Amino acid sequence: MERRDATADAAEPVIRRQFLPKVALSDLRLAPTIAAVCLAVIVIAALLAPLIAPYDPIAMNPMERLASASLTHPFGTDAYGRDVFSRTLYGARMSLIIGVGAALVAVLVGLPLGLLAGFFRLLDAVLMRVMDGLMAIPSILLAIAVVSLAGSSLWTVLVAITIPEIPRVVRLVRSVVLSAREEPYVEAAIAVGSSLPKIMWRHLMPNTLAPLIVQATYVCASAILTEAILSFLGAGIGTETPSWGNIMSEGRLYFQLKPGLIFWPGLFLSLSILAINILGDTARDVLDPRLGKKRDG
Repeated sequence: MERRDATADAAEPVIRRQFLPKVALSDLRLAPTIAAVCLAVIVIAALLAPLIAPYDPIAMNPMERLASASLTHPFGTDAYGRDVFSRTLYGARMSLIIGVGAALVAVLVGLPLGLLAGFFRLLDAVLMRVMDGLMAIPSILLAIAVVSLAGSSLWTVLVAITIPEIPRVVRLVRSVVLSAREEPYVEAAIAVGSSLPKIMWRHLMPNTLAPLIVQATYVCASAILTEAILSFLGAGIGTETPSWGNIMSEGRLYFQLKPGLIFWPGLFLSLSILAINILGDTARDVLDPRLGKKRDG
């Protein structure tokens, strides 16, 4: 009896150790669904902003400046009497445009450069030193310098945010190509005399799609945050165009009086970035089955 009780006592902690991680993992699977729903709501609200917003986001009404939240102004008004709810909805459009645009441009520019750098050794030595030089410059300082030289506009801010993200995409694609070019099917394609564009398009580029999708989500989230930082510092899009960073920048002077001027756009900004990062982690687990097996184990 004593030996049986000792065996049961020893087996109980083992059962608990095996059971708890499975419960935690099943709970965490709800996170991608919640993130997708939150992001979908924000995207739909941004697209339908002209229909949902009750007021013109740039219309001033000094008679209602710094009004509290009410049925007519759900988030209150700012120092110029503009409706914060309407400005937040329109600000979502600008932030999402910059985030998605920066991700697309970074991938479209970084993909061919990474393919060339990973396939040609001589070009790799030159191109990667340029990428290392760009990565050595802080992204915020580089973006501020570009905006200061070219002026504050949507395209200028988009270029300023995208430039620091391109080297990260190039390094990712290069690392994938360096490992894929040693595969037998690539060497066989080279041996039978396949053209270089065909080798890159049919044999090398498909290997980069999965990590590029994951990287694009991180670039999108980083671009949204960088745009908000630039606008908050006064080096982003002009104040006549509502964005989450502009709204928080203008509301910081009245934060103690009206915290909602920063809270609401900051909440939308945080939810968007968190949702995109969670979906990026989920895409990584789905596209890399080995990582998912390690986590389940």
